[in-house]
Amino acid sequence: MTEYFWLINSNRSRVKRFSKNNQNKDKFFEYMFIDSGRILGVLGKEPPLMTTREELKVDKARNEWRKLISQGWRRTKPVWEDY
Repeated sequence: MTEYFWLINSNRSRVKRFSKNNQNKDKFFEYMFIDSGRILGVLGKEPPLMTTREELKVDKARNEWRKLISQGWRRTKPVWEDY
């Protein structure tokens, strides 16, 4: 089972979902997916529109998390299910 970590921006218009890539074939490094989406309508009523997916090494994904937190993003509850 994949664990997800969610961030939402300060004006509640964008979300990011961080999840470990459990299908990674690299024997030396672990990777995470960062999925980005735009919130359309009322948060929680409809899933956000997924716009991008990045795959980063875990240390780079942690740096991205810290950077977003410093820019005012904050943790939030899950916003969309798996696609």
